[in-house]
Amino acid sequence: MTEPRVVRPPNPKAMSRGIAGLVIVIVIALLAFQSFTIVQAGHRGVVLQLGAVQPKVLEEGLHFKMPFIQTVIPIEVRVQKAESNQVSASRDLQTVTTTLAVNYHLDGTTINSLYKNVGMEYRARIVDPAIGESLKAVTAQYTAEDLISKRSEVSAKVKEVLAAKLSLYNMILDDINITEFKFSEEFDRAIEQKQIAEQQALKSKLDLERIKIEKEQEITRAQAQAEALRLQKQEVTQELISLRQIEAQLKAIEKWDGKLPNVTGGATPFINVQP
Repeated sequence: MTEPRVVRPPNPKAMSRGIAGLVIVIVIALLAFQSFTIVQAGHRGVVLQLGAVQPKVLEEGLHFKMPFIQTVIPIEVRVQKAESNQVSASRDLQTVTTTLAVNYHLDGTTINSLYKNVGMEYRARIVDPAIGESLKAVTAQYTAEDLISKRSEVSAKVKEVLAAKLSLYNMILDDINITEFKFSEEFDRAIEQKQIAEQQALKSKLDLERIKIEKEQEITRAQAQAEALRLQKQEVTQELISLRQIEAQLKAIEKWDGKLPNVTGGATPFINVQP
């Protein structure tokens, strides 16, 4: 028979040492994890130390930070797009609805200042209002028709004004694109009627020019014919007439077959040839 196994109770000291060691390992791992941060591509890291924004901005890559004391806020610095419809008024008090797209990006070197003064809601607080104000300031300088015919000039001015506004908050404007100017239905009908009237006026003008040219051509042809007749009359002399008569008689003799016409009565015709 086998002897019964003796089960000994666990040693409390050994258990406490094991738990303490596990806790230490967890704390060390946690500290190690909290001591490093990674800033992804296209972003910058704003460092907060106990809630205060620090002057240093972290570039892309791996960085050390003080655990539980410092926090890193990643902010994107790639090109962003803001597209909106803005309602404004032209110089002739026409209501204009403008669709435009704005490309901009944040200045990575001073992004901590933007975070401190504006926060993460920079588009709603800064970008969108700046777009509306810049567009209204520029469209008020042009009539509705000029906005259509001078779109590139309007776009350049809006870009200039908007770039100045965004730069105050360390934002950089890349480009803007005005995709559409939309006016009231009454204005669109007025523009259409004006274009029709201009086309009709142009057609009438072209018709008048064509008639004038045709008349001038007829006068020129008539003058040329009159001049030709005048020159011919000057060249006709008695000697020329006699020469033409002799040439006609010679042609008649060449064609005569020597037979007299078979007729009765009357004089016998013959060619009157002078010796």
